[in-house]
Amino acid sequence: MDFKQIQELIRMVNESNLGEVTVEQKDFKITIRQKEEQITQVMAASMPQMQLPMQQYQQVPQQALPSAGSAPADAPAATPSNTITIKSPMIGTFYRRASPDKPMLTDVGDEVAPGKVVCIIEAMKLFNEIESEVKGRIVKVLVEDASPVEYDQPLFLVEPA
Repeated sequence: MDFKQIQELIRMVNESNLGEVTVEQKDFKITIRQKEEQITQVMAASMPQMQLPMQQYQQVPQQALPSAGSAPADAPAATPSNTITIKSPMIGTFYRRASPDKPMLTDVGDEVAPGKVVCIIEAMKLFNEIESEVKGRIVKVLVEDASPVEYDQPLFLVEPA
């Protein structure tokens, strides 16, 4: 089964009332599940790992991902209403440190300015520095360190300066 056939299967599941489709061939099995009008899992098993673009497919079930509202325990309970959200520009794994032995890139209360690195997102073994596009103070970190993030998922709340 090639990439275009997989895309066509996903499109067909999205446009139908089917909840799940499984296709099995010799050394290949793929299951596409739909829940609440979105694909929650694409899985290739019993064969060498298939490289699918991370921008379109996700191999972790939605239930295993933390919600955008789950915040670290050190974040304040109340947030100002005039905050700006720094969002993830890609799918990947969110890191608050450049490496395990380095200090946090940003924390609650830190001042940020355009161009300052606020976190790192690992996507396909590439570590991408995510820079702030706003000037202000971090008031809330919305994602746990080393957890998966989606495209456009809120990462930080910033009180503009």
